[in-house]
Amino acid sequence: MLIAPERSYHTGAFIAAAQTLGIRLVVASFGGACLAPVEGGLRLPSHSAEAALDLIAQECRRHPYGAILGSDDATVALAARAARDQGLPANGAQALKVSVDKLAFRQRCQQQGIRTPRFFVVEPGKTAQQALTGLPFPCVAKPTGLSASRGVIRCDDRAQLHAALARIRGLLKTEGKLAGAQILVEEYIDGEEFAIEALVREGRVDVLAIFEKPDRLAGPFFEETIYLTPPRLGEERVGQITTGLAELCQKLGFFHGPVHAEVRVNADELWFIEIASRTVGGRCGRLVEFQTGVRLESLVLANALGLPQSVTQSEDVCGVMMIPVPKGGLLRRVEGISAARAVTGIVDVEIDAREGQFLVPWPEGCAYPGFIFSRSHAFHTALAALREAHRHLQFVFAPTFPAQISRSTSS
Repeated sequence: MLIAPERSYHTGAFIAAAQTLGIRLVVASFGGACLAPVEGGLRLPSHSAEAALDLIAQECRRHPYGAILGSDDATVALAARAARDQGLPANGAQALKVSVDKLAFRQRCQQQGIRTPRFFVVEPGKTAQQALTGLPFPCVAKPTGLSASRGVIRCDDRAQLHAALARIRGLLKTEGKLAGAQILVEEYIDGEEFAIEALVREGRVDVLAIFEKPDRLAGPFFEETIYLTPPRLGEERVGQITTGLAELCQKLGFFHGPVHAEVRVNADELWFIEIASRTVGGRCGRLVEFQTGVRLESLVLANALGLPQSVTQSEDVCGVMMIPVPKGGLLRRVEGISAARAVTGIVDVEIDAREGQFLVPWPEGCAYPGFIFSRSHAFHTALAALREAHRHLQFVFAPTFPAQISRSTSS
C-alpha cells in the first residue's frame, strides 16, 4: 500500500515500478484530487488520522499487505503507524519526528552527541533580540515544518534577521500555520553541500547515490538547482559520508525504508543539515535509474518487501537541474524547449508549469517549473549541458496592471 497526498510527484513512478516488478500496489490517498478512485485504490478521510487508520485496518483484514509506505513528508507518519499496527517493518516515532521537524532534528542531534550548528528558537509573537546572545552572524532562519527550502533565509546582521522573521511569519500565515509556529534560527555552516539517497533495512544502510551540488548554496535563499552523480569526491571522503549517514540513522532510529539526507562538508567535518524518511523530491530520483538501470521506486518497493535487486553502477555522470523560478508572475508559455532538448548530453527537458499558472520564487515558492536531465562521460560536460540547455529556455509572463477599486454611492 502506498499512502500518497494528492498531486504527489511520486505516485505515478511508484505505480510504474510496481507494474515492472509484478507487485500489486494499492494507492491510498486523500484530498480533492486524490488518485484513490483509480482501480483498486483506497480513498482516505482527510479530517482524522484515526479514521484513516481504521479504514486502512479494514482493508488489511480483507487483503493482507506485505508493506505500507508513505510517498511524501505529509504521509510517512501515517504510513508508519499503519505499518506498525499491522506488524510490518517501519521507523519509530522518534525517527519520523526528526524527519519532518527541523527543531526536533537539531535537538535530537544535540542529545546524541552528533555535530550540529548552534541554534535557538523564536516563539510565536517574540523577537530574536534576547536569544541572539552568543550566536554569531551569519545565521539562518527557517520554519520548523516546511520542506523544499521554503522560508529558509540567511541573515548577515540583526536587521536582516528581524526582516526574515517577519517574512517567514507571513509565509506561515498563508499556510494556515501561524498559531503556535516556532522559527528555528541556527548558525550558518559554510562548505560544499551534498544530498544522499539511501535505503535502510533492519538497520543496515545501503547508499544508492551521493549527489553533488555544484552551485554554492550560500543564500540569502536556498532554492536547489543542480544535482550531479557520482560526485567529485575521493574514496576516503565518500567513505566518511557513508559512515556518517549510517551512524546518524542508527542514533536517530532510522531502521527501515528510504532515507534522503543533506550534508555540508568543510575541512574534515560533516554537518548533516536534515534527514527525511522518504525519497528525494521532484523527479530527481531519475538519476538513480540512470546510474543503476533500475527505478528508484523499484528499489524502494523491493527493499520494503525484502525482494532481491541486482544493480550495476554506470560509469557515466548524470545530472538534473531543477529549473529555477525566474520571477513571480502569471505564466503565458515557455519557449526554447526544443533547442534545450537538442543540446548534446541532454537526456530530457520536462516542463511541468502550464499556461495560466502563477509562479512563485523562493523563499515563498515550492514548485519547480520543470527539470532538465543530462548524461555524459565527464562531470564538467554533464554540468555544462545542463547550463546550456537552461540558457535556451525563456519564460514569458502575462503583463500585470495595477488595479484600483472605487466604490460609488448614489443618493
